[in-house]
Order: sequence, then C-alpha cells, then structure tokens
Amino acid sequence: MDTRWRVAAGCGLIALIFLFVQLGALALVEPFKSAGYQAVEDPSDPTNSVLYIGGILVATAVMLLAFKYDADQLIRGLVVFSGAWLSLYVFRVLVPPVVTVGGFNVLAIGLAAALGVALLVHPEWYVIDAAGAVMGAAGAGLFGISFGILPALVLLTVLAVYDAISVYGTEHMLTLASGVMDLKVPVVLVIPLSLSYSFLDAPTPNPTADAAADGGDGASAPEPAVDEREPDTGDDGERAHEDGGPLDRDALFIGLGDAVIPTVLVASAAFFAPEGVATVLGIPLPSLTAMVGTFVGLSILLWMVLKGRAHAGLPLLNGGTIAGYVLGAFAAGITLVDALGLAPYL
Repeated sequence: MDTRWRVAAGCGLIALIFLFVQLGALALVEPFKSAGYQAVEDPSDPTNSVLYIGGILVATAVMLLAFKYDADQLIRGLVVFSGAWLSLYVFRVLVPPVVTVGGFNVLAIGLAAALGVALLVHPEWYVIDAAGAVMGAAGAGLFGISFGILPALVLLTVLAVYDAISVYGTEHMLTLASGVMDLKVPVVLVIPLSLSYSFLDAPTPNPTADAAADGGDGASAPEPAVDEREPDTGDDGERAHEDGGPLDRDALFIGLGDAVIPTVLVASAAFFAPEGVATVLGIPLPSLTAMVGTFVGLSILLWMVLKGRAHAGLPLLNGGTIAGYVLGAFAAGITLVDALGLAPYL
C-alpha cells in the first residue's frame, strides 16, 4: 500500500479510537451515576481539579524516580492493575449479574481479570489499544460525572499548559516517555501502519532521541502526549528510514491521555447540561460541539506531527474541545456565565 494511504489509514484508526472513547464515556455517565460512582460530594467545586492536578505531579515524580532506580516493573504492575480495575467499573454496569458470589458479579470480575492478564502476557498493539479504549471511556466517564463544568474547564486548561511546558520547556516528559514505552502498557495508543507490524517485536521507540514525548494514562495520572515516529536501534538514536521523509514510519503513537482529558469536558457537558437544552441524536448540543472541537484539534495535531516534528497534544486537543463547547453553549442559548460554571460564584 502507498505510504500516504497507510498513514491516512493510521490517522483514521486514531480518530476511531477517540470516537469510541467519547461515545463510550457518554454512554457510561448515567450508569456510573446510578451505580454510585460519583467520586466527590460537590462536582461543581473547582478544587477537585486542583487536587487531581496535584496528584498528576506527584505521580510523575514517582514514575521518574522509579525509572531512575530500576523499579519500572512496579510501574508496569500498577498500570496493568489500574487498567483491570477501571475495566471492572465498565463491566459491572454493562454485564448482567448472571452468576454472583457474595454479591459480586463473577462474569464482570472475570472479564476485568482477563484484560489484566492479556496485558501482562501478550501486550501486542491490539491488546493495548483495546484495553486503552475501555480504560479511556471509563476514566472519562468517571471524571465526567465527578467534575462539573468549571472544574472540567480548569482541568483541561491547566493540563494543556502543563503539557506544553513539559514537552517544549522542561522536557522532563521525554525521560518519562522513554521509560513508559519500554513497559508496553496502555498509556499509549499504538497505531500500526502495516499488517505485519508487531509492537512486541519492534524496537522500542525512543522519545528522547526523537525529541518527542509520548504517553498518558487517563485513568490515574495522564501524561501529556504527542505522536512520534519509531526509531531504529543504531548509534546516536538515528531514526529508522531517516532518508524516507516524515511519513516513512512503521507505527504512530499517541498518548491515551490525549483521548481521555478532552473527553472529560465532553462527558461533563452532557451530564451537567441544563434541563431543556437542545440535543442532537440525544447528545446535548454543547457536548456534541465539544466533540467536534476535539476532532478539529486532533486533525491539526496529526497534520503538524506528520510534517516531521513531534508536538504536545493537549494544547490543541483541549483548546479545540473548549472552543467547541463554548460555541455550542452559545448556540443553545446558554449565557457565558452559566457556560463557564461561574453562576454559583457570582
């Protein structure tokens, strides 16, 4: 297949996974609310976002220390456990309790355990992507019902700035990404550009050599992420196919956090939509336009990355999502104060 068609197909797969995460989160918000999964007493409190952002900084520091002192397998175990745990939230609300033991849904627990085992024993790209999509929908749904509009906007804005600083400024995400890619866990989406591609057999991408950071676990501590090409294992981190141009690569990589964080606002805008707001296909208009904004940002991000240079993902993705949400809120007749969730404070 022609290189451009392969890259276009890869970008299409990224878009499909993003769409799955967003539609999955929208489908899960009501079941999650009914199941009592809302994590905070007051979803409108913006300090919820501050606490979560603080958790991200702590988790980032812990992971950097773990990689420095060769405790990376501990991180791998925690990520796999988090993936199985998040998937259990999904399976508990979607899988009928056909068999229960002590009040526990045995089938739901079995499916979550199977996902964790698959990540441990065979972390091929399709296992990682499938697990990441489930984790992403679950994480965005949980935060969507726990973060009102103002906390969600604070979260997206601060993480977009943090992503830009950590990729273009301090570059500490480069070190973190180098360790994360070795673990082969669903903190990145792996998009093959050929049918023969194997993530298990391929050389580990080196974000430091490529001047790119990759990753993002939307479940617990999302690291801002960007797409990167796959290097070979030659001296000085030389890129594979260096003479073939920016499109000549074996796979695309984009952080799971890039799919999850914008979707928090999409889910929040749907769950906390004012009564009587206009809907399209059952989705409140501000939430739908936020989705559109995400894909506008994603399109620009991929276009920039495929020019041959890696970029921070969240500034474009979160920016597009916020802009889409605000435009949709105005179109639905919601005032700016209400759209920003500021009414309780004015």
